[in-house]
Amino acid sequence: MRSIWNGAISFGLVSIPIKLVNATENHSISFRQIHKEDGGRIRYRKVCELEEREVSSAEIGKAYEDSDGSMIPITDEDLASLPLPTAKTIEIVAFVPAASIDPLQMDASYYLSANGVPAAKPYTLLREALKRSEKVAIAKYALRGRERLGMLRVVDDVIAMHGLLWPDEIRAPEGVAPEAPVSVRDAELDLADALMDTLGSVDLKTLHDDYREAVEELIAAKASGGAVAEKGPAERGGGKVLDLMSALESSVRAAKESRGDEEAQVTQLPRRKQAAKKAAAKKTQPAKKSTAKKAATAKKTAGTKKTTETKKTSPARNRRSSA
Repeated sequence: MRSIWNGAISFGLVSIPIKLVNATENHSISFRQIHKEDGGRIRYRKVCELEEREVSSAEIGKAYEDSDGSMIPITDEDLASLPLPTAKTIEIVAFVPAASIDPLQMDASYYLSANGVPAAKPYTLLREALKRSEKVAIAKYALRGRERLGMLRVVDDVIAMHGLLWPDEIRAPEGVAPEAPVSVRDAELDLADALMDTLGSVDLKTLHDDYREAVEELIAAKASGGAVAEKGPAERGGGKVLDLMSALESSVRAAKESRGDEEAQVTQLPRRKQAAKKAAAKKTQPAKKSTAKKAATAKKTAGTKKTTETKKTSPARNRRSSA
């Protein structure tokens, strides 16, 4: 791989000569602008607004546009004279846990390659130190005319560097979260958990760009003069979700079917509140039964006592009747 920058890692008093190599590549398909009528290329020309003529690259310089619209020329010599200690150095300033880095700060990724045989030993030392500490290194470096922030970590047997945005370049998420108060039921959370468990994990290496493949097929078909197969958009559930529970249950069922489960049925998880109520009811149930039993026994005893008293008073009534 071709290096895009040569310099050194400054690790205390240790200097490690390295080469910077792009760790990612863009596979997006690019298009040119053309004149629809005849297919001619549309090109942009650099024209001076004052002279209204096209100028060459050698005639073009840099300038800062002030608030009043005036241009302040800045030369390459002006920028080169600025104190920039990281011009050819990746200066490590701290070692921190990887979890302390906000993913929002992540930018471009690079591989750092040891530049020459003498660099192999200090390069390996830094790599193994990062592995054993389970930390990442925070560094400052200069690339393409500006100082940047970076994070060094180990990938396999290579030190990788991720460009980081400066903290003041991260916008606060003000006004992004829903403003209206929303309550989520435990039953809905249970179904969301079930959907997450059903979808499970995925090997990222198996994922690919379906849209790019479709564009490549389209270009190949047009280049060969063949018919272009028309494919409609994939059918997906759209519109307003009226019943969140039904949507979640359908999602779990669809996820199970896509994974080839024989019985694609939604297993209702016990709802936390209902389970608590059932447990409380079980505790009070024996007490209710005992109370009912006591009441029945008391009623029966009272009935027996009444019958006995009636039998005792019957002969006296008969004697009064005969008299």
